[in-house]
Amino acid sequence: MKRLSTVIGLVLALSLPATSFAQSSKVYDVGRQRVLYLAPDRPRATIVMLPGGSGDIGLERNGSLRHGDNFVVRTRALWVAKGYAVLIPDAIDEANLRGTRSSPQYARLVADLVRSAQAQSPGPVFLLGTSQGAIAAMNGAAEAATGTIAGVILTESVSRRGGSHETVFDADSQAVRVPVLIIANRDDACPVAPPEDAPKIAAALTQARSVRVLSVSGGVYQSKGSCESLTPHGYDGIETQVIDAIDHWMHAQG
Repeated sequence: MKRLSTVIGLVLALSLPATSFAQSSKVYDVGRQRVLYLAPDRPRATIVMLPGGSGDIGLERNGSLRHGDNFVVRTRALWVAKGYAVLIPDAIDEANLRGTRSSPQYARLVADLVRSAQAQSPGPVFLLGTSQGAIAAMNGAAEAATGTIAGVILTESVSRRGGSHETVFDADSQAVRVPVLIIANRDDACPVAPPEDAPKIAAALTQARSVRVLSVSGGVYQSKGSCESLTPHGYDGIETQVIDAIDHWMHAQG
């Protein structure tokens, strides 16, 4: 019964509307990208969340989501409760982002998101990408103007070629100069994001101010595919552990 109560409590926390924690919540456009912005009263920092998969979260004008299972999307209220503003972009016109995230054009879209985050709140801005979104985060960090971002977090990064035909290594990792946190789940069975590749990603970041690889373990399967969101690949069941670790690392960046 104790474990069941814990699971139910976590599910309730993750499913609470963001407005339960946020002082501000709005949907607006950044160029052709529709974004969801949530923030507490005085944000400690803003996190630009870059979802995995196709990138299509189905964001409606009223703030509702048709596809909200991705790690960086479903945990949004937990980040706000910790004092962070979050900015989550949708795909443009429901387009599939696979194969485009390492491109110069997509790096410019990420730069637009960073500028929008800075306009919303004056604090530091971090990029956080998961799975396919880690490619976008790496690319965005590589092309970021000096002083615009405080760091980048790569979670369950796609490091081997699959259906998208691109990986984090297709972004210019040697151009990343900000601190980097790489998280790899030992229980992630997604074939394009093997945890043993985390040190290789770290080694490619030759100019980063600092690089830390953090290994976690655990997770449950609610989805069938090993690369889907509600699996260890998406930290299903260990969200708070991962969020706490990222929060601690961001604190350390000053």
